[in-house]
Parts: sequence; C-alpha cells; structure tokens
Amino acid sequence: MAADYENLMARARHYQNENAQLLSELIRITSLSSHEKDAIEFVAGQFHKAGASVEIDPMGNMLAFIGEGKPFLAFDGHIDTVDIGDANLWKKNPYSGEISSGMVYGRGASDQKGGIAAMLTALKIILESDHLPQGKMLFVCSVQEEDCDGLCWQYIINEDGLKPDLVILTEPTDGKINRGQRGRMEMEVHTAGISCHGSAPERGENAIYKLAPILLELQELNNKLAQDDFLGKGTLTATKLYSSSPSLCAVADGAAVHLDRRLTAGETKLLAVEEILNLPSAKRHKARVDVLEYSTPSWKGLMYKTEKYLPTWTLDENHPALLNAVDCYAQLFAKPPVIDKWTFSTNGVATKGMFDIPTFGFGPGYEHQAHAPNEYCPIEHLTACAAFYAAFSMSFGQNYFR
Repeated sequence: MAADYENLMARARHYQNENAQLLSELIRITSLSSHEKDAIEFVAGQFHKAGASVEIDPMGNMLAFIGEGKPFLAFDGHIDTVDIGDANLWKKNPYSGEISSGMVYGRGASDQKGGIAAMLTALKIILESDHLPQGKMLFVCSVQEEDCDGLCWQYIINEDGLKPDLVILTEPTDGKINRGQRGRMEMEVHTAGISCHGSAPERGENAIYKLAPILLELQELNNKLAQDDFLGKGTLTATKLYSSSPSLCAVADGAAVHLDRRLTAGETKLLAVEEILNLPSAKRHKARVDVLEYSTPSWKGLMYKTEKYLPTWTLDENHPALLNAVDCYAQLFAKPPVIDKWTFSTNGVATKGMFDIPTFGFGPGYEHQAHAPNEYCPIEHLTACAAFYAAFSMSFGQNYFR
C-alpha cells in the first residue's frame, strides 16, 4: 500500500506544472456569481478531455462522472468568485493568473479555483491507474456559492436526483482537514413609523429613532451568544441600514437593518429570530424580523429560490470516512493531519447541514486569502491536494464495505 501512495504522490508531482497552469487559466476567466458561463464551459471541456462523462445541469453546475455503483463519492468546488474590490489594493493584475515564486496569483486562487484544478488533476491520476476506484465518482464545479452557499447542492440533490454517500469539499483548508463550520443566516429587523413634514417632526413617529436603541441591543446581544468548544462562538453583526420616507424633508416611516448571523452548535433559526424579538426595544417598538430569501437567477436563467438560513454542521471526529481521510493523509505526508473547521461558510451547509450527507474538506490555499486583495495559492498545495483526492478515492471504496 505504501508503494501505491508513493506512486500517487509521484504522479501528482509529475502534473505539478500543468496543475498550476490550469489554475492560472481558470483565474483568467472571470466568473462572478450568476456569470460563470465561460468558466463552466471551459472546465466541462477539460473534464471531458480527461475522460469523464460530463453534463451541465439546468442550474449551470458542471457534473463529471466516472464509474458506477456503490459507494458514490463526490468532490465539490465552486467556480464562482467575488469581485476584486478596490483595484488599487492589488499589487498584481487580479485576473492575470501570474505564476511566480511557487505561487499562483489572482482572484479565486484560494477561493476556490485551486480546488477545481486539483480535482481535475486527481481525475487524470485516477484514470491512469491500473485499478479504478470502486463505485461511482462525481466531480462538481458548482455555481452561485458566493451569493448563496449550498444552493447548488440543494438543486443537485432535489432536482438532479443525485445524493452521494460522501462529499469532499475542496475549499481552502490551510493544509488541514476540516470537518465543520458555523451556520449562517441573513435577517432584517424592521421598525415602522408615521411620516410627516420634516419641519414638524413631533407630528409623526420616526422609524429610524425606533431602530436606534435596537441596534445598541443587537450589539450587546452579540456579546452574549453561545460558545462551542469546536466551532467557536455564535456572532451577529449589522451590515447595512435602510430607511424610507416620502422625501428627504419627511420623517422616516420605515427603517431596517440587515444582519449577518453566524450560528454555532445548538443555535437554530427559531432561536436566532426569537432572541431579537425579545429585546426590550424590539418589543417596545413592535419590530419585525424577516429571514431573507435568495432569488437571483443562475447564469442559465434558472431561479431556484431558497431561504437564507444555512444550518450549522459537523462531521463526527470518529466517522469512518474521516478516519479514512486521516489515514490517507498520514500515508501520503508522513505525519498526522490537523483536524479543524472553517470560519467562513461552504456548500456543506446543504450536503451535511440540510441533507446529512457525511462531508469534510481538504483544499489548496488559505482561508485568510478568501476575498482578500493579492490572493494567491501555493503550487505545492495543488500537488498535495491532487494526490490526496486520488489516494482517498482509491481507498474509500475498499473501506466503505467493511
């Protein structure tokens, strides 16, 4: 078995330059959420050329298959990225895909086109092997994750009718194996007023002033949220304010704050809403809390609505698939892995959080590089992940039936 691992690592090193070039090409194709068409068509061609059976589903996700039967193993990498932000903060062209000093630079290098490049390289290694993995494998290049994590997998499971036995996320993990994350939800807190002319505000009720004490109580609520030893603390932060009035010379008849809520273990949608409604100022001013809905069409024009409540999830540290991953890592890299979690959110909110499919992650790049200027991914991460994906695929089928 050790010789097999050595050979898989050798094959990954053989593809190292090609792997980096592939990531560079992907970075040069802009692929903001809902605008991934060119990138999806590019990777579909690459996976087909490598030997997979490829389709693009009605939402616009690329699905590449090899093998048949059980177990059914899936790898996921989202192909969409956020925008570049302030271009002046970038020292290199964010869409150049520059390769230098052992790094690939550009938007999406870590988050998370590097994972897609490593998946494709792993597929090539697998198909070159004398013995293919047992069962069926699915490589997903998913869309709209940055706007609504997990939406793609809600569609893949509910509409495409595909439910793997295990999902491996290729989001950046800093060389660690991640087995969970906090959940996420987006809410708005609304207050209502009565408009009147701004020259005589006493005639009305100002919705902005009603919202103001609620904001201070929300800040204090954040300090009291639950703590979990593994996932960390639940958090709440205000990210945008709104108001409405007949004119800028009128008292506001409506006001709202947009909230980003991160949910740790044991926190639910109902709990998060009730905590806000029970705030003294929220009660006094009869505030309303709305959990928001995502309804932006995909690049193919499909609108697949979902509530912006994305559940917390963890994979048990003693789950057989995770133990299998730990063994593969140790065999490949001659050291035990660090087991950790993501701070940000991933498609695991759907695969594990909603559908309870065992899920973990191992991906190239650094979490702190996500959405940051001067984003990069080490080439050695691409090589390590390609080797790991191939090695795990080879061993998973054997261990699944034990």
